[in-house]
Amino acid sequence: MRSERAASKSLGMLFMLVTLVSPPLLVNPAQAQVGLSQVGSLKRSPADIVKRYVRLDQKGARLDVMGFDVVSSYVNWKEEPAWDHVVVIHTADVPEDYRKWAILDNLDVVIPVTFRVLGEIDLKTATFTPDERTEEVRFRVQAVGNYWRIVEPKMPPHVGVTRMLNFVRQAGLETTDDTQRRQLASLEQSLRERR
Repeated sequence: MRSERAASKSLGMLFMLVTLVSPPLLVNPAQAQVGLSQVGSLKRSPADIVKRYVRLDQKGARLDVMGFDVVSSYVNWKEEPAWDHVVVIHTADVPEDYRKWAILDNLDVVIPVTFRVLGEIDLKTATFTPDERTEEVRFRVQAVGNYWRIVEPKMPPHVGVTRMLNFVRQAGLETTDDTQRRQLASLEQSLRERR
């Protein structure tokens, strides 16, 4: 019972620290719309929008509550599900060559993205489970209005190992609870070993 409360407390602290630690994004809304219109424009490749989304995810944009605001311009859903784990990746590859895509019609394509996964972090227990593998996620991109938008899949955050390591390190510095500090130090060490 006590370990469940400690795990629950650790999760709450980790989520709170996500909000506090993540750097604020200072973006002028007018500039954001200009950049988005260039990237999401139907005149451009649908791979551009997938690349931007994957790059933001890899940099940890979806680790905090405000992160959905950053990526919402690239997707066709209105809210991000709550995830209980994060996939830690080393690299992501988005093919630009349309011959590697599944073209359903001229306004509906599926672009396979290959992730080199190192493992997963369980946010409830703040533990890392190594699971080195290659994962292919098929992003379906459709024309919505006058822009390309990712319509599926809704997947858990796929965060780069360096960003995740920095995030966990900062969370460890911010906590005042010794138990949480030890758990986060252990998680940091696990990530360092996989780096």
